[in-house]
Amino acid sequence: MSTSPQSEEVLIALRRVIRATDLHSKHLAKTTGLTAPQILLLQTIHNKGQMTVGELANEISLSQATVTTIIDRLEKRELVYRERSCKDKRKVYAFLTETGKTTIEKAPTPLQEQFVTQFAALKSWEQMMIISSLQRVAHMMDATNIDASPVLDVGTLDRQP
Repeated sequence: MSTSPQSEEVLIALRRVIRATDLHSKHLAKTTGLTAPQILLLQTIHNKGQMTVGELANEISLSQATVTTIIDRLEKRELVYRERSCKDKRKVYAFLTETGKTTIEKAPTPLQEQFVTQFAALKSWEQMMIISSLQRVAHMMDATNIDASPVLDVGTLDRQP
C-alpha cells in the first residue's frame, strides 16, 4: 500500500499529538506521581469546593464509576477524603486534604488546559474546521464508537501504586 505525501503528513501530525500526550503524562507522573485525570479531579475539587461524586463526574466529563475509582486511589494516598452529607445521607462529598491542596498547588498545568486556552482564542470557523476534521479522522480510523473523555492522558488510571 503506497501513501500519499498528504496522508503521511496527517499520520505524522497524529503521531505528534499522541507523543505529546504521552510525554506530558509521563512528566505529570514523574513530577507528581499522578495521572492527568487525577490532577484534573484534584483541581476541580480545589477550584469548585464541595462537590458530590456525580457532580465531579459531570464537571470533568468522566463516568461516575471512573471518578469513584480515581477518588479511591487519591484517598489511599491521603490527598482527598469523603464525607456523607448531614442533610441527605445519599450524598457523599469529596474534599482535599492539606496534602492534596499542597500537591495540586505544585502540580504542572495539564495539557488539556493549554489546549483549551489556545483553542478558545481561535475564530469560530477555525474551531469548527478542527472539530470537523478530527471527527472525520476518528471516523476514518473506525474510532467513532470509542468512549473518550476530554482528558488528555494515555495508559491506565492505576499506573501509580
